[in-house]
Amino acid sequence: EVLLRMHSVGICGSDVHYWQHGRIGDFVVKDPMVLGHEASGTVIKVGSGVTHLKPGDRVAIEPGVPREMDEFCKTGRYNLSPTIFFCATPPDDGNLCRYYKHNASYCYKLPDNVTFEEGALIEPLSVGIHACKRAGVTLGSKVFVSGSGPIGLVNVIVAKMMGAAVVVVTDLSASRLQKAKEVGADFTIQVKNETPQEVASKVESVLGCMPEITVECTGVQACIQAGIYATRSGGTVVLVGLGPEMVTVPIVNAAVREVDVRGIFRYCNT
Repeated sequence: EVLLRMHSVGICGSDVHYWQHGRIGDFVVKDPMVLGHEASGTVIKVGSGVTHLKPGDRVAIEPGVPREMDEFCKTGRYNLSPTIFFCATPPDDGNLCRYYKHNASYCYKLPDNVTFEEGALIEPLSVGIHACKRAGVTLGSKVFVSGSGPIGLVNVIVAKMMGAAVVVVTDLSASRLQKAKEVGADFTIQVKNETPQEVASKVESVLGCMPEITVECTGVQACIQAGIYATRSGGTVVLVGLGPEMVTVPIVNAAVREVDVRGIFRYCNT
């Protein structure tokens, strides 16, 4: 383990949601809990077995640490381990504090040209990396990102970095779509009250074809529906945004067109 002096900690939508509502799905806040899981800091002390870090090192923190070597860890999918420790997911305390102790293997040394703020943002960036990996984004992919909030934006950045030829983004907000353009989106569509099918055909008309990949970052039922309708037969929809537990979707449309619907849970090896 290492002891860290914390420097920058992002405030995630989930932190705000726990604070305001006290639960997300099955994760319920029963006792006082420290928030924060997007974090960077400086090593001030290292445990006896730690060799890759030393006091003074600036690090980014990966907030999810497996507690045991189970089948999920053995297959490299440690994010799915049921006993994983994760900062600011009840009952585990987060790192929005002055000093914080963490498993050294889940602390990553920051290069000198990466700021503490950027170091903290590696956590949300990792969600985009994991989502785009699950989606199979590669050279020449045509990608539809639904939602232009922070997680939509990191998916735009990662999709372009992974070789996507074209990325189109939808959102209700013009200012958010402007930001998507700034980070590399090729096309943006401001949606108002179109039906899911209408949104899908708008995506197709700006791209000139249907995208093979849709990354859905809102969790809104109508957006998930639009994501399925928009995706080319044989393509993939990755659900990143989480809304209500039960959602009505055109699953038969997806099934008969061999559109794969995949979920993600945080990230691993990113």
